[in-house]
Amino acid sequence: MQRKSFGDMPCPIARSLERVGEWWSILILRDAFHGLTRFDQFQKSLDIAPNMLTRRLNALVESGLLERRRYSERPPRDEYVLTEMGRDFRPVLWSLLAYGNKHFAPEGASVVIVDRETGAEAEPVLVDRTTGRPLTEGSYRVTAGPAADESVRRRYAVKREPAMLAE
Repeated sequence: MQRKSFGDMPCPIARSLERVGEWWSILILRDAFHGLTRFDQFQKSLDIAPNMLTRRLNALVESGLLERRRYSERPPRDEYVLTEMGRDFRPVLWSLLAYGNKHFAPEGASVVIVDRETGAEAEPVLVDRTTGRPLTEGSYRVTAGPAADESVRRRYAVKREPAMLAE
């Protein structure tokens, strides 16, 4: 049975999931942010089957999140380093980390984000780059963008309150 591809869907979430939605891929990216670059390092860290790791690394390279670099000719060996697109995934990982600590760690946080200079624990929030305001449900909403097709426009059409419809 062939898996459905999300790569051509007009939704940016679906397109992102096409590249990083498989859990091994996200864990490989996590480890890449911790400085792992070599096949054996990823395999040891994740305890993943070599054939699965090969497939996931190849997919991350093809998607542009990792770059394959040769570090040895004899024997031929490659390392995998984050690209700019891969580095842009860091806030997503940090958001998942915070979400997991909040909802799935009854024993307490096993990993936290800290300020490099002070060591103070940080709590990630998503903010609007222009205003610096936190993106909260009450203040912001998702809407169709300029490249949206009709189905996306319908999905994100503004839902007006019943009182507003009477006006």
